[in-house]
Amino acid sequence: MTLAVVRSLDSPRRLTSAADVEEFEQEIVDQHALAMVGAGLTDGYIDAERSAVIEFARFIGRPVWTATGAEADRYLTWLRRDRGLSRSTVEGRAGSVARFFEFMIARYQGDIHALTGVVVDQPIDEFNRPASTWTRGVRVPPSDEEVDLLFTRWGDALPDQRKYLTAARDYMAASLWRRVGLRLNETVMLDLRDWRPDLGEHGKLHVRFGKGARGRGPKTRLVPAINGIDDLLTWWLTDVRHQFGDDWDAPDAPLLPSERHDPMTGRPTRAGADTLRSGLVGAVERWLPAWQQRLTPHVLRHYCATSLYHRGLALKAVQELLGHEWLKTTTVYVHVHDDHIEHAWAEANKRLTDRFDLPTDPMER
Repeated sequence: MTLAVVRSLDSPRRLTSAADVEEFEQEIVDQHALAMVGAGLTDGYIDAERSAVIEFARFIGRPVWTATGAEADRYLTWLRRDRGLSRSTVEGRAGSVARFFEFMIARYQGDIHALTGVVVDQPIDEFNRPASTWTRGVRVPPSDEEVDLLFTRWGDALPDQRKYLTAARDYMAASLWRRVGLRLNETVMLDLRDWRPDLGEHGKLHVRFGKGARGRGPKTRLVPAINGIDDLLTWWLTDVRHQFGDDWDAPDAPLLPSERHDPMTGRPTRAGADTLRSGLVGAVERWLPAWQQRLTPHVLRHYCATSLYHRGLALKAVQELLGHEWLKTTTVYVHVHDDHIEHAWAEANKRLTDRFDLPTDPMER
């Protein structure tokens, strides 16, 4: 297999013609293939993934980042009814397209929005994704004990890190995923002005680049700084953020900056998704080596939903915190323990006993 030589998407550009748009789209597809090569995937697997993405792009007849859920529905129906492909093959194509969009959203959402004004949405959602694929995609998060161990060790080690500032930044980002379930791109796009300590009891984060549904653009929301996030933000802004540069009081400066500086303005640039993701990977390798699965920002988002639900937060409140349009999506994020029914029964009986002052021994009733 041979891949085209591609330019970095970080290079400055303007999309002034259809040819520019086509070139930009091809670069994203090629970068996706290069990422799979870097991950050690086989040429046959990469060819199949790439072919499915190109087929989908040709089917919609527009830049791939503008795809909607309705178009994905039509594409999968076309594969099954018109082309007569088997259910497993259609399922495989749906998975390929979904993985490409996950890649594009995680790595290039900011570039695409800056160049086109479009916020990319995942068109393969829980309604059109084949059931077996959706089930296999469920991410089971670590336990409370494992997450507590990771963040305790990570936090305790911060003062001794050679690159303290970036280590502290990565810890802060991961805390946002763990404690209030922000998405990776939502975290990347936060500015200093988005922290509003004057709102509510704990203060709130203004998430301006939430994931929109059905191509309707960014979905904004206010995320309460619960679960200790208010104290963490106070620490971050008081003790750490100003050490990155003199933009610490500029409202439009990134909340989580890079150690690199813009040559034109001298200000720190925004830390990218790959950088923050890598910070978590490194911390897991060092401080939680027993964890053998992938611990990604999205898995920590699942952990947040599960943790808050088990601590008594209503499912509807978890839905609003995570920015889900559908409650069904939130239920997939919440993972219950094997004995949750027994615990729920015991709690219900305890509430009944307390309310009516009944004997705790059922033989005495």
